This record gives sequence, structure tokens and C-alpha cells, in this order.
Amino acid sequence: MNKLVTRQRLVMTFTFFSMFFGAGNLIFPPFVGAQAGSATMPAAIGFIVSAVGLPILGVLAVTFAGGFDKLAGRVSPKFALFLGVAIMLTIGPCFAIPRTATTSFEMMVAPFVPTSYDWLAQLIYSLVFFSLAFLFAQHPEKLSKVLGRFMGPLLLVLIAVLFIACLVHGIGTPAKPMGDYSTNQIARGFLDGYQTMDLLAALYFGIVISANIRAQQVDDESQVQKETAYAGLGTGVLLIVIYGALSYVGVVSGAIASIEPAKDTGATVLTNLTSSLFGTFGTAFLGVVFVIACLNVCTGLICTCATYFHTRFQTVAGRTLSYRTWQIIFTVFSFIVSNAGLSAIIKVSVPVLSALYPIAIVLVLLALTHKKLGARFPRVYFWTVLLVGIASFATCISSLAAVFGGSISWLDAALAMLPLQQYQLGWVMPAIIGLAIGIADAPRR
Repeated sequence: MNKLVTRQRLVMTFTFFSMFFGAGNLIFPPFVGAQAGSATMPAAIGFIVSAVGLPILGVLAVTFAGGFDKLAGRVSPKFALFLGVAIMLTIGPCFAIPRTATTSFEMMVAPFVPTSYDWLAQLIYSLVFFSLAFLFAQHPEKLSKVLGRFMGPLLLVLIAVLFIACLVHGIGTPAKPMGDYSTNQIARGFLDGYQTMDLLAALYFGIVISANIRAQQVDDESQVQKETAYAGLGTGVLLIVIYGALSYVGVVSGAIASIEPAKDTGATVLTNLTSSLFGTFGTAFLGVVFVIACLNVCTGLICTCATYFHTRFQTVAGRTLSYRTWQIIFTVFSFIVSNAGLSAIIKVSVPVLSALYPIAIVLVLLALTHKKLGARFPRVYFWTVLLVGIASFATCISSLAAVFGGSISWLDAALAMLPLQQYQLGWVMPAIIGLAIGIADAPRR
């Protein structure tokens, strides 16, 4: 077969969407709408740019670069390995995979279990949850049969029901912008789009999607790249529509019950809404939505991480490790981490994302301008990534110190000197300087 037919492309698009759309994707858009209130439109635009635009650009950049290793290898092969492992551990067993279990537990099970039995209920739930994810992830090349044909469409139907209920209810009087969204709504929405982790995931999800496309007897690699890009673009359209709908849901919820941005989350926003519209049934309905979304993403992430490590580390300490072995390692480790609790996972993940996201953004932008810039001045990759990496990892260290109740005064003072640092965009100026140095460095080599 030379290319996929329309029905197969739709299945691949739903598969890709299911791998992307998890806990963060459900939580953050309603939280944006509830906080931004009457200013939701600009806030949602900023969120969509970073939560949809950047990941889809990442899919396209990596696809046509021939894979993330080749793209990151333009900096250096060792850097490609280091960044690849860091991203995999972040979107995998250290943060994103455990978050799928803890979030779905808190939405589906915790409201119906006495507090004194929380730990036991979470242990049992996470055991069942990861057992199912492990089962679904047995054959990554067949993932489209589970996610694309059943789980993805089911999730879309459930979200549509929630949105239609909000349309019937109506907004009423939208709340005034509050919290971080009191001013600069576009910039704040852009930064909150980081929390979905989708750009990092997008850099490697193509591995699994490509395997599913090849399983449909598409054997020409250039066509595999095109089909992967089509699935990515289709996913982008779905995400834009759904994020817009969920932002509207947040506005409706904010008009029904006000929130405290410093204490509440997007889960609170959704719970307030469903409880008001559907009562106890609403809480159970919302829990089902979370479980399906989180199980989809967990399955996709286990497949992606196990495939990557099986490809890059087939032999460890003289022993051959199969895909199944890596799958077991990641599933068991994620199960252990998930029982540490959602709040602990989120607190530590935010600083790590502040280190990795700027590097990923710069790599994607350089890849998209490769013919005009990188191909003529190859040193721009090294210098731009180096300076951005220094700034972003310094920000990460400062943030981690704050998470654990400390501070590094000299580092905080140095970071404050960077333009846009107050918006967590202090890496932009180092990127520009690195670009200039890379261009100037090229003639001498």
C-alpha cells in the first residue's frame, strides 16, 4: 500500500489525539477559562499557541528531520542522547505517567472513599490502572486498534456531552479576570500551555504513530512521514476545538461558583460544574472522562518510552533487554511513584519543565527554518541550545530550591537581570544571542 485511505487517516488521527489528551489537557483549559472569565478569548489563544501550536510544529519538525535523534544530533550526538533520556523520563515514569494514575484516582475514586482509606484505595486503583495500561501497551504497532477505533472517539463523545450541557445552561455573567490572569492574559495562557507537556511528548510520539502506519502496509518512508504529518495536523484541529470548548466550560463554571486561583485547580472547576449541572451523577461522569483520558495517555507514554529505551539501550550491563522488559520497568516504577501523591508530582515537575521546554522550543524553531538558517550556519544549533540551556537550567535550579522551601539569592539576582524573566521567558534573549554567535561562528569553520 502506498498511502492510507481516509478512514485509516481518521483512525491514526484519533490515535494521536488519544495519546496527547490526558489529565493536564482536561484540567488546564477549564482553569484558564475560570480565571480569565470575560478575558477568556485572549487567554485561550495564548494557551492554544503553546499547547497545540508548538506540539504540532514539533511533530512536523521531527517528522521531516527524520526523527528527534537526527534533529537533536545537529547539536551533537551526545546531546541528543542526554536530551532524549531527560525527555523520556519526564514524560514517562518520573512525572507524566504517574500523574495519569493519581489524577484519575482523585477524580473517580477519592470522592467516594472515606479519607482514612485513601492510601489503600489509591494502591488498589493504581494497581488495576497500570495493569490495564500494561496490557494495552503490549504491541505499540497495534495501538490504533485500541485508541484510534474505540477509546479516542469515546472520549470525544463524553467531552461533547459536557460542552452541550454548558451551552444549554448558558454563561450568565462571566467573572472578572483574577489571579495570574488579571493582566497579560495571552502571555499567561502561553505559559500555562507548558503544563500539558505535549511539546515534549510530540517529539517522540511520532515513533509509535509511524509504527502503526507501517503496520497498515505503508512501506515507503517518505509516505510514512507524510501520513504522520497528516495525523499530527488532524490532531491539532481536534485539540483547538476541544480546548476552545473546555475554556468555555471553565467560564460557565466560574460564573456558577467562584474559585481561589492560589488553592483550586482545573479539577475543582470541572467538579463545581458537573456537581451543579448533574449532582452526584456529575461527579461520577467526570471521573469516567478522566479515567478514559488518563488511561489513553498512560498507554501511549508507556509504548513511547519502552520503544525509545529498547531502541537506544538494547544491552545494559551485558544483558539484552527486550521491549517487554523496558515496558515492565516503566510500568512498575510509575506505579511506585504514583503512590507518592499528585501534589508532590506536580510541584517537582514544574521546575523540570521550565528547563526542558525552552530547549525543545528552540530545537523545533531551528528545525522549521533549517533550509534557510541551520543548513547555511550549522553552528547556530550548538550556540543557541547552549545559551538557552544555561538560562533554563538555572531557572530550574532556582525553582526547585523554592519548591523545597529555600532560595539561592545570587542565582535569583542573576536571573532577574534577564529580559522577560518575570514572565518565565528569560531564555528568549540568550536564544537570540546564541543565534547571532552561531551565524558569526560559521565562516571561521
